[in-house]
Amino acid sequence: PHFGVVIESLAVRTGPGAYRPGLENYAEIVSEPFYWQTLLRTMVMSALATAITLVLAFPIAYFIAVKVGARARAILLLACLFPFWISELVRLLGWTIILRQTGLINSFLMDIGLIAAPLRILYTDTAVMVGLVYSGLLFMIVPLINALETLDRSMLEAGRDLGGSGSTILRRIIVPHAMPGIVAGCILVFMATVGNYATAVLLGGKNALWFTEQIYLQFITRFNWPVGSALGLLLLICSSLAVWLGLKLTRQNLTVAMRQS
Repeated sequence: PHFGVVIESLAVRTGPGAYRPGLENYAEIVSEPFYWQTLLRTMVMSALATAITLVLAFPIAYFIAVKVGARARAILLLACLFPFWISELVRLLGWTIILRQTGLINSFLMDIGLIAAPLRILYTDTAVMVGLVYSGLLFMIVPLINALETLDRSMLEAGRDLGGSGSTILRRIIVPHAMPGIVAGCILVFMATVGNYATAVLLGGKNALWFTEQIYLQFITRFNWPVGSALGLLLLICSSLAVWLGLKLTRQNLTVAMRQS
């Protein structure tokens, strides 16, 4: 399929059903600032969603992997998996019910007197971020659990005996040991987020400005498959470069990281 996308992106229409190879599709993308603005917005929001997901998932994974026994670990992991047995579309529609002006959040805040009028949460960046983080939690938790399960508990005891504070033990022992799981989880969440379509459209509405929406418009609405293919290839290249840069900055090996996933 990727070779097909590459070939399609190089097709330049010369007439009804007639095409020739060329780079005009890429030239059109390069000359259009809107595509680059949308791509940058998508990459930044995906990176932010990945960071938030990591912060939320790490204590959950640590508790499951280190603090409980094998039986409780299996039950808690099953509890994490259970919501994802439901279709993504159904889960997103559930979030629209929760986040809309007459939804659960606004109703609760008004009932307790914190707000006098409903807040506009749905069809905003906040709603998109909530959906992205929720969708990525499982993909972050599982690699972290796999990495933290092998943590030697005696190292934690030794750190405490030597006078190390909780933050020092976290920084010097736990995080370095979990780094392959952190990298694997971040790669999985970032790639899934940057290529997400349904979450941005359903929770962000027409103002989502997500890059995959531009690809969808080219393929489905405008029937311009060559430009859509060029946009898809551009997204793949940029997201892959972002992952490569992340691996270089963290000095991690992709093979080792992927074993944790």
